[in-house]
Amino acid sequence: MSTVNAKSAGTPGRPVLQGDFHIHTEFSTDSEAPVRSMLDAAIRRGLHTVCITDHMDRDYPLDKSLGEEPFQFDLERYFCILTEIQKEYRDRLDVRIGVEIGLQPHLGEVYREMTARYPFDFVIGSLHLVHGLDPYYGELFEGRPDGEAYRETFEETLRCLENVQDFDVLGHLDYVVRYGKHQALEYSYEKFADEIDAVLKKLISMGKGLEVNTAGLKYGLGFCHPHPDVLKRYKELGGEIVTVGADAHRPEHVAYEFERAKAVLAACGFRYYAEYKGRRPVFRNLQ
Repeated sequence: MSTVNAKSAGTPGRPVLQGDFHIHTEFSTDSEAPVRSMLDAAIRRGLHTVCITDHMDRDYPLDKSLGEEPFQFDLERYFCILTEIQKEYRDRLDVRIGVEIGLQPHLGEVYREMTARYPFDFVIGSLHLVHGLDPYYGELFEGRPDGEAYRETFEETLRCLENVQDFDVLGHLDYVVRYGKHQALEYSYEKFADEIDAVLKKLISMGKGLEVNTAGLKYGLGFCHPHPDVLKRYKELGGEIVTVGADAHRPEHVAYEFERAKAVLAACGFRYYAEYKGRRPVFRNLQ
């Protein structure tokens, strides 16, 4: 697979997709963006709907540089503030409240209790740790080919799906490829078809969706997460639920490359994408 540099963010004009369902704010350890700055950016981009999905990665490895409890936040305060902001923006933007949970096989009951307690509109389940290692920091790739780490990540994703049920879509399926030493050089759907098919079949059997995440373009991969070949395979297997998110951590990345995301979905045979409200998908026509 060839890689190309992503175009700059913030292209003027209204994107063809009207809802960004993966946005981070100052509630996430890795973002400093005030909530209103992200919502104002969404309005400038012509969006109708957004969902704030800040990071909740329980049992993330302790790192003093990230604070006492990295990638966790006060959910009571989160709902209190976002509920007020919903009211403030209701005439300009439909703001929904979500969360991105960090999948690990032992956290099924923790997330079951959390999602039962709080009235999320949308829950993304994403793999950020492979046996306790975050691919972002590079240790996962030390002393071995990238492809070996990718295979291990897909296998760990399946283990997570077997043990964590309380989410709506799987986020950025091939996220690990962003951080490989050679990125996509050792990656293709065909090379990992057995592992990826097992993940996709499990998602479909669970009634869960798959996220199209445009941050892959931002990271220079030349494709959204997951690769279009994976999206096509999901469709072939009977998958119907796809959401779209830019994984924005700064205002300029809200609705990043949504024009390309729409074209990818259409080329893969999808006629609809989904937005979530009250944990239920609402299907929107791809126009």
